[in-house]
Amino acid sequence: MYKPEFLNTIKNYSGKSFITDFIAGIIVGIVALPLSIAFAIASGCSPETGLYTAIFAGFCIAAFGGTRCQIGGPTGAFTVIIYKIVNDPSLGLTGLATATVLAGIILILLGVFKLGGLVKFIPYTIVIGFTAGIAVTIATGQIGDFFGMTPQFPLTVMGTEYLKMPGTFAGKILVYAASIGTINWYSFAMAAICLAIIFLWPKVTNRIPGSLIVIILATVVHIFVSKYTNLNTDIIKDRYAIPSSLPKPVLPALGLETISNVFPTALSIAILAAIESLLSAVVADGMIGTKHDSNSELIGQGIANIVSPLFGGLPATGAIARTATNIKNGGRSPVAGIVHAIVLLLIMLLFGKYVEYIPMAALAAVLISVAWNMAGIPSIKELLKGQKSDICVLTATFLITVFVDLTYAIGIGLIMAAFFFIKKMTELSEVQSGNRTVVTGILGDGHTEQIELPKDVMVYEIDGPLFFGTVRKFEVATEQAGLNYKVLILRMRNTLYLDAGGIRALEQCKAACDKKGITIILSGIHTQPYMLCEKTGMADKIGRENIFDNISAALARANELVSK
Repeated sequence: MYKPEFLNTIKNYSGKSFITDFIAGIIVGIVALPLSIAFAIASGCSPETGLYTAIFAGFCIAAFGGTRCQIGGPTGAFTVIIYKIVNDPSLGLTGLATATVLAGIILILLGVFKLGGLVKFIPYTIVIGFTAGIAVTIATGQIGDFFGMTPQFPLTVMGTEYLKMPGTFAGKILVYAASIGTINWYSFAMAAICLAIIFLWPKVTNRIPGSLIVIILATVVHIFVSKYTNLNTDIIKDRYAIPSSLPKPVLPALGLETISNVFPTALSIAILAAIESLLSAVVADGMIGTKHDSNSELIGQGIANIVSPLFGGLPATGAIARTATNIKNGGRSPVAGIVHAIVLLLIMLLFGKYVEYIPMAALAAVLISVAWNMAGIPSIKELLKGQKSDICVLTATFLITVFVDLTYAIGIGLIMAAFFFIKKMTELSEVQSGNRTVVTGILGDGHTEQIELPKDVMVYEIDGPLFFGTVRKFEVATEQAGLNYKVLILRMRNTLYLDAGGIRALEQCKAACDKKGITIILSGIHTQPYMLCEKTGMADKIGRENIFDNISAALARANELVSK
């Protein structure tokens, strides 16, 4: 039953708890301000869209989610998807709103049908691969502002004419390379110093992120420098305007054509939102010793992603860094997340005109630091020491994310991971036969097992799952036996899984044995294989009197059959 964590925690809520949550909410709200703006700009959108996302989605994630301390809002994971769709002339912000609402609906359905646990089955290598790819894409998009470049469009590079900054990795690199003569050294110095401070700031304190410090310092310094010198760099005000009021809700386009065009994107948004929010929830659980409800969390995320675009916001999910900041500053309930959203609302309404003076170079430094942390270099190094299949999936996912598209990266990564898993299971599965007087084997406890076989009895032990990937091994083994016996015992003590392909193989084996008058006995069958045999009628075909849970009973039945 769906029950938001807010209702669970509010029962025994106290004034003392409110004070600590209130303080944490104020701090994380201030911290979220530059990040919300930076992620919006990196996505090719105006700054206020990031603020709207943090306000409306952040409130909904805290109020309706299944995690105590989750802080939600725009994150770097979505920048690649958003940038692509808003720069598509046929879709733009309207298409993005539709995709986000659809993603919200998908997330709610995942939660309602209790599929939150399925996210855990997405291979770790895929998550690391596309996260690293997103990190590279974010960093690439900030090269221009980091160096203060001003590309002049239209721009022709290697025979290709660009009317604006391209969305592809290769295109951006070519445009930056052609614009290297426009570097603003003042912007570069500011960005470099900001980046250095961000990386060194944890030596001072971990309670307040360095990103907030550099935004404040860079803004104050630039105001004075621009007033008394000729040095200049772009600020938010030069490109965008921060509104001083909330937008009116607008329903997105929900026509069939638009929905069909954006559905793959919506699916990618939903998958990313689910992965990142549940990862953040796990991190939060580890920090405060609680346990989140993954299905309730997905429903909360879904509600947030439906509400956010109605008010001009972007896709949202739980933000690991902001959630950790919330916890480190005393946040212990969803109230802190609600306060964080209210703080951002007040800042936008009352101090939006000051936000406009933030230098773009400082925001670029913040985003590059975010990209570095997202890249997961230590995790990649560990994976590169592992097996070749993991390295292949990691590399393919990373390269497809950077050079093609995140949606394709996830899909192809899953296909590759499934292929390697099936291949590995096929290699591990074996079909061993024995038609000697005594069959020996090693039991799990290290003791040797000896089985004396009656005359005209063959034993086949299926070691591993019998599914479509291993069926051929079974077929070859039974074909090679020549069927020169009266009873065939299929020992399945190590077969925990059976699928339709395995059932088909059993049917073919049964048909071949029937022609020779051979009886099949199943021994040591586990629950899943037996239930499937029941459902498909295979149990009746073999005969329930020929299905046993241990080899002794199976041998006794074989003795009975051969003595007739």
